[in-house]
Amino acid sequence: MSVVELLKEKIRQEGRVIGEDILKVDSFLNHQIDPVLMLEVGREFARRFDGTGITKVLTVEASGIAVALMTGLSLRVPVVFAKKKQPSTMDGDTYCGRVRSFTKEEVVEIVVAGSYLGADDRVLIIDDFLASGEAARGLIKIVRQAGATLVGIGTVIEKVFQSGGDALREQGIRVEALVQIGSLSGGQIEFLN
Repeated sequence: MSVVELLKEKIRQEGRVIGEDILKVDSFLNHQIDPVLMLEVGREFARRFDGTGITKVLTVEASGIAVALMTGLSLRVPVVFAKKKQPSTMDGDTYCGRVRSFTKEEVVEIVVAGSYLGADDRVLIIDDFLASGEAARGLIKIVRQAGATLVGIGTVIEKVFQSGGDALREQGIRVEALVQIGSLSGGQIEFLN
């Protein structure tokens, strides 16, 4: 069974729809982690972006880290995660972006130490969800501040009905979503792929 089919089956079995726009998958993706499934997800992103010369995988803490780590492992490149609060130990140049969390309903500043991203890097952004695209836009800003090259964005689940992926694709950004959801209306999960 393909990783896409494995994910869809896991979503059907363990996913919970909350309202019209939230899919809760914290039993395997972003609170409790299924490491075997996440390794397969990382391998799939490595396969999809094969030959693009990626030197770094970038995500935002915390829920993107597991997927990014498995992707970095599969690609054999370092993983950098943007922190949601600048620690006192982070000195020197930093790159910053603003992200509005859809589920937490807050705006946070994300930050990466300048020593971990540079102009020679070819960056793959990885996250668990793509909805409105807020996290992706914040991470793209960081990639651009570093003068690095954005190779693309990989997301485990894209909520297509929230249009973030479409907006990024319209900018010419390559977006690879393993599972695309067209609707959560009436508590039903409508898969598009």
